[in-house]
Order: sequence, then structure tokens, then C-alpha cells
Amino acid sequence: MSQPVVLVGLMGSGKTSVGTRLAKALRRPFRDSDEDLQRRYGQSAAEQQREHGTEVLHDREAAVLRAALAAPPPPPVIAAAASTVDDPDARAALAAAYVVWLDAPPSVLARRITPAGGPDHRPHYHRDPEVMLTRQYEQRAGQLRAVADLRVDVAENDPDQSAAVVLAALTRAGRPR
Repeated sequence: MSQPVVLVGLMGSGKTSVGTRLAKALRRPFRDSDEDLQRRYGQSAAEQQREHGTEVLHDREAAVLRAALAAPPPPPVIAAAASTVDDPDARAALAAAYVVWLDAPPSVLARRITPAGGPDHRPHYHRDPEVMLTRQYEQRAGQLRAVADLRVDVAENDPDQSAAVVLAALTRAGRPR
């Protein structure tokens, strides 16, 4: 398979956890939007959102996705920031990839992103994570659906199960591992 595999979804959907498993199984490099942002700009997504604002953060998230998609072979597995589907150029760039939407209800995702003590690298746009994620889901579900080649319900699946679903779909689609 010569295409990158891109995981999209809201915060807490398991893009990093599933992505690392896929990259290992496919023997490909793994690119994570959060790590790429930190490396490129020297700050976490949350720090960038606080210091530069949401619009700058989202522009940067789209830029690191486009850079990851343009990386030299072998094609990577990419965990993309949720906001990338808001950017028309990023959506257009996703046409060159096999896109997997990791989906779950906002109530499930909110439980996953609530930090258990330490600081969180994720930006928060509302003090109630479920309200924030419900708004994002309403805003982005149509775009996520439009770009996705595959939707995986991750509400009940752990990362290993979700990765297995994606690998089976890649095999069925004639995309060899």
C-alpha cells in the first residue's frame, strides 16, 4: 500500500494508541500531530492555544498534517488533530490517504480526556469536556464522515481491537500489509 493511513477523530478517540499499533503492524513510521506540533513549535497544543489562540493552533495543526502527508516513503500512519477536517486544504490533502475515523459519543470521549492529576497537553475550549466535545462533534461529524474511508466505533473497543478492525479493513480493501 503506497498511501499513508490517517486516523481522524475527536480528542480521546484513541488516535495515538491505535496509530502506534497500526504503525507497528504495518511496519511504518508513526506521526502524531501532538508530537509534530511540539517538535516544530516548541509547545504543546494546549500551550499554543493559550498563547496564540485557537485559529493559529488550528492552522498549525493543518500544516503539520500536510507535512506528514508529504513525508518521503515509506508512507506513515498519522494521528491527525481533530481540527484538521475544518481546513479545506487539509481535507483536500487527505484524498491521497486511507482515512480512518475513530468515532465514539462525546460522553465516552469526555471520560477519556479528563486528566487524572497532571497537566493535560490537550487544549480545552470549555470547562465541561462533554459540552466541548458535543459542540465539536456537531461541528465536525459531517466533515469526518466525508473524508473517512472507514469509520470505527471505538466506544466499546480497546486500542488493540480498534487496530485489528482497521487492519482487517485494509486487507479486505486489497491494501496489503
